[in-house]
Amino acid sequence: MPFTVPKNLAESAERRGWSEWVATLPRAVETLTQRWSLEVGDPFQPGGQTAWVAPARSSTFGDVVLKVASRHYEAFDEATGLCEWDGDGAIRLFAAEDIDEATTALLVERCRPGTALSRLPDTDQDRALSNILRRLWKEPPFAKTFRPLQQMCDQWADECELKLSDGRVHTDPGLTREGIALFRSLPGTAVRNVLLCTDLHADNVLASDREPWLAIDPKPYVGDPTYDALQHLLNCEDRLAQGPSDLIKHIAGLLDLDSERLSLWMFARCIIESPDWPELVPIARQLAPR
Repeated sequence: MPFTVPKNLAESAERRGWSEWVATLPRAVETLTQRWSLEVGDPFQPGGQTAWVAPARSSTFGDVVLKVASRHYEAFDEATGLCEWDGDGAIRLFAAEDIDEATTALLVERCRPGTALSRLPDTDQDRALSNILRRLWKEPPFAKTFRPLQQMCDQWADECELKLSDGRVHTDPGLTREGIALFRSLPGTAVRNVLLCTDLHADNVLASDREPWLAIDPKPYVGDPTYDALQHLLNCEDRLAQGPSDLIKHIAGLLDLDSERLSLWMFARCIIESPDWPELVPIARQLAPR
């Protein structure tokens, strides 16, 4: 059977200039199939944008998922985070290996039936995702070292400043600078720092026979738990458009977070994302600090 690259990964690779990396995937999958004694099926479709992911059968662990991923900076600690959580709210990790400087591989628990939380009504999504986040927010000390949220925020702020200087923003420069400055400062004012998922939304939560719902595809950092509510909020596009403040208060209540602080984080994140996601500009203007 010919090796196939899922549509989303193929399109992403073309945009990012990853053609050479994609060309290495068949050999990497073949190597891992032998090393981990796997029977590998066709990749999931449409697939992710930074990894080749397929169901597999392991002689040791049973039904599993093989993930062969590009080592992009946001996901450097995925395997380490899964080890730290050890199946508590997230999928279990069975094996991990850096294939080379550009590629990492994970063998993880397969969720069955694997239905995405996004299939459920909004209120059910909110409750399930909030319950998972509370479990994932582990307190230090950790078995391994994780990068601070400040590091990611500074990098994203630098990128947004470059877009501002190049005229690639969709709101007035003063408001953009305010959002960038807030995005840099908020991590340092947290009263609590925990292990974060940073990319938890309803499509990254799957139904499982081991537990009702499990998180997948984490991008771990350590920092303010308030930040971890943002990706779910951003994915609630219709509800955000109807009234961001009400939605923020609702989610903050479910997570026992300060709604005013969550609103500041959301304003700053909308500004950071807005050069590539102009639909967030009206949201940012509504949430701008007075």
